[in-house]
Amino acid sequence: MIRFDNVSKRYPGGYEALKRISLELPQGEMLFLTGHSGAGKTTLLKLVMLMERITQGQLLFEGKNLDRFSQHEIPFHRRRIGLVFQNHELLFDRSVFDNVAMPLAVSGAHPREIARRVRAALDKVGLLDKEHLNPIVLSGGEQQRVGIARAVVHKPDLLLADEPTGNLDAELSREILDLFCEFNRVGVTIMLATHDLPLIANYSKRRLELDQGRVVSGAFPQPEAL
Repeated sequence: MIRFDNVSKRYPGGYEALKRISLELPQGEMLFLTGHSGAGKTTLLKLVMLMERITQGQLLFEGKNLDRFSQHEIPFHRRRIGLVFQNHELLFDRSVFDNVAMPLAVSGAHPREIARRVRAALDKVGLLDKEHLNPIVLSGGEQQRVGIARAVVHKPDLLLADEPTGNLDAELSREILDLFCEFNRVGVTIMLATHDLPLIANYSKRRLELDQGRVVSGAFPQPEAL
């Protein structure tokens, strides 16, 4: 689904955030991106979302060169991707339902279809009974679940998550990670950035470690025992 061929990203001033990255993420796979803060994980995700453009190399999404996408094509590309942030990025002047509905409303979906999909997404993350609440009254873990529901409500082909457990305790982090694994089991391709190595130690998902913008290791662990 995603292929990086010797991709580099250099910012104005000469800072090179990514250096000759090569990796391939097949459809239906789940990949953990690991590395210290500033290693390049977020930049890599931004390139896939076309929030940033590559400086060198080639980045393919289902065989299409993302660097050739016009500004007009970018919104259509992003509709195929769900994005989960570390800090939820929820709107506290809207209900849980309205927060989750945003991607569908933007795409012009019918109100009946929006209602059906939003409630299905909230049910998947265990928050169907919270749809009328303001997200500000929810716990941190519940807010992150709202963010995940919003990311998957339009049934994306690819789910990107940038440190989704960064502000949660160990128990809640495990619950959130299990939720991502459930989505992966039904065929959603996932790329998840995290620096929490103890958290992912028991998961048999592919891992790729970045250090100062370079790939320093990648492995396929043995099957998990969960």
